[in-house]
Amino acid sequence: MAVCDYQPGLEGIPAAQSQVSYVNGQEGVLEYRGVAIEELADRSSFLETSYLLIWGQLPTAEELAAFEHEITYHRRVKYRIRDMMKCFPESGHPMDALQASAAALGLFYSRRNLQDPAYIRAAVVRLLAKIPTMVAAFQHIRKGNDPVPPRDDLSYADNFLYMLNEQQPDPFFARIFDVCLILHAEHTMNASTFSARVTASTLTDPYAIVASAVGTLGGPLHGGANEEVIAMLEEIGSVEKVVPFVDERIARKAKFMGFGHRVYKVKDPRATILQKLVDEMVARYGSDRYYDIARELETVLADRLGDKGIYPNVDFYSGLIYRRFGIPTDLFTPIFAISRVSGWLAHWKEQLETNRIYRPTQIYVGQHHQPFIPMEKR
Repeated sequence: MAVCDYQPGLEGIPAAQSQVSYVNGQEGVLEYRGVAIEELADRSSFLETSYLLIWGQLPTAEELAAFEHEITYHRRVKYRIRDMMKCFPESGHPMDALQASAAALGLFYSRRNLQDPAYIRAAVVRLLAKIPTMVAAFQHIRKGNDPVPPRDDLSYADNFLYMLNEQQPDPFFARIFDVCLILHAEHTMNASTFSARVTASTLTDPYAIVASAVGTLGGPLHGGANEEVIAMLEEIGSVEKVVPFVDERIARKAKFMGFGHRVYKVKDPRATILQKLVDEMVARYGSDRYYDIARELETVLADRLGDKGIYPNVDFYSGLIYRRFGIPTDLFTPIFAISRVSGWLAHWKEQLETNRIYRPTQIYVGQHHQPFIPMEKR
C-alpha cells in the first residue's frame, strides 16, 4: 500500500458488506433493513425494531410475543453482579460501570458455541434484557440504595423508567422514550459498531463484544456527545447569550456539540423526529429555558453555518428529552448503549455469517537502523 492510500480514521474506506442499515447523508435517509426510520418511529416498538435488525425481518405477532416474553423473563441479573456493582466507586461514570458489568455477564454465560442458534438467541435475549437492568441498578447503588427490581407487567421502555425512578411513567413519556430507543438502535459502521465487528471477528463471546462497544461509545466524539449538549446549554445560560456564544466559538473554530455529522450533510432525520417529540412535550407540559436556548441556538447556527452542512444531529434533542424525564446527564450515554445493543448484536450475527478476522495494515513512518544505546550512555 502506498502512503497516498492512507486515510486518517479510515474515512470513506468500506470495512464490511452489510444488510443491517443504510444511510444516505446527502438526502438525509436512514433505513433499518430497508425500512425507513420515520416508519419505524411512527409504527413500531423498540423490541419489534430490534427483532428486525437482529433477525433480518419484521416478526409475526407470535414471534414478537415470544421475543418479548423471553426478554421479560430474563430481565433480572445475578446477585453476584449486583454485589460486584456495589464495590464500584460512587464517583465512577455509569458507562465504566456498564462496560464492566456487561463483560461480567460472560462469566455467568460463558458456554461459547457460535454454531448453535439456541446459544445465539439466548445471548441476544440476555443482553437486551439485562443491560437496562444494570444501568438502572448502578444509578441506585451509587446513591447507597438497593436496585429496584424489574416488573414483568411493564413494557421494555416502561420497565426501564420504572426501575430508574421507582414510579410507573406517564404513557406519553414511555412512548417517547421507546421512540428514542428506536432512533438510537443502529447507524451503520460507526465507531462502536466497528469496534463490535472487530471484536466479533476473533470469535469471542457476545458479552465481550458488547463490552468493547460500550467502551468505544463512551467517548465524547461518539455517544458522549449528548452529555456535552446539556453542558453547552448550561454554559450559554439564556436565549440572549446565544448570539455572542455562537460568534465567539465560530471565531476560534470551536465545535458545537450536537451539531454536524460525519455522514449527514443535511439535517439528521433522527433529529427531525426528536424535535417533533420535544415540541409535543412542550405543548403538553410547557417550555423551559433549555428548550428555548436550544431552539434559538439551532436558528442562529442555521443562519451562520447552514451552508456548511452544520445541522443538529441525534444527540442535540435527545439530551433535552432525557433531561425532561429527570434522567441524570451522565446516564444519557448508557441509555444510548441500551438502544445500540440491538445494532451491535445485528452486526455480530452478520459478522459470524462470513467471518474473516480484521487485520488492517499500517504505514510505518518511524526510523530504521537505529543503534542500541547501552544503559550507561542514555
